[in-house]
Amino acid sequence: MKQRLKGSIAPVVTPFKSNYEIDFEAHSRLIEYQIENGSHGISVTGTSGEPSSLTTEERIQVMEHAYKTINGRVPFVPATGSTNHQETLRLTKVAQEIGADAAMVIVPYYNKPNQQALYNHFKTVANSVDIPIIVYNIPGRTGVNLEVKTLARLTEDCPNIIGVKESNKDFEHVNRVLLYCGRDFNLYSGIELLCYPMLAIGGAGSISATSNVEPAKVAELHDAWEEGDLERARNLHFELMKLNDVLFKDTNPAPAKYALGLMGKIEPVLRPPMGLPSAELQEEIRQTLIEYGKIPETVK
Repeated sequence: MKQRLKGSIAPVVTPFKSNYEIDFEAHSRLIEYQIENGSHGISVTGTSGEPSSLTTEERIQVMEHAYKTINGRVPFVPATGSTNHQETLRLTKVAQEIGADAAMVIVPYYNKPNQQALYNHFKTVANSVDIPIIVYNIPGRTGVNLEVKTLARLTEDCPNIIGVKESNKDFEHVNRVLLYCGRDFNLYSGIELLCYPMLAIGGAGSISATSNVEPAKVAELHDAWEEGDLERARNLHFELMKLNDVLFKDTNPAPAKYALGLMGKIEPVLRPPMGLPSAELQEEIRQTLIEYGKIPETVK
């Protein structure tokens, strides 16, 4: 399973209609877009999926819908964590019940638990299911960093914790993850500009929001690395950089959703309190999509 869960795992956005209801038809189209363009796996209800804007029941509906749409064609890794311990347990158990290949569990956000509390939380979640767990460390949005020694304790005590998505700009930290958790531990980049560098130290792949807009090139970067074509991988790293930058000039997934709206994939709707990017950034996104060949110049 560790090997099967490598590559570009696309964290698909949750599309909404203009009345803020979930647009499941658009969700199916987004999943098909990812699979057709070579993404190696699908994740839903992670950061890009606006989980804090969804009720628990809606998160379950999105997970179930994604599982049925994927139909076993690629691995399915729903995100099941939240700031609430019992909700995390419930969602992770549901992920197992519906047939997910693994569950991604975020460091609880806002409440800023200490390292022992984080250890207790993740150990309880991991022990509640049999499927693999991928820990999700994103200190810029959670307010607390899961320290490497805490993660190493968890991997030693919980065999089904098989990887971590590190949305952590501290590259020294991510190097030490593999040093202390083992070189066979699945390390995924959640920082777009570190997708290529993490492969160089032995990373398993990426869970990159940019793949919502440009799935083929994000997946191709990993494929090129696996094939030993380092020049092509490096070229794709730099080719994607401008798109990566513009998609993170506002809080994810607002720029990605606006881009997907221009591309005709979804209605560019976020649930409040989230909102669309400024008019200036919208125009910059439009120009970038034109440059990347994602939309014609006539699209406004």
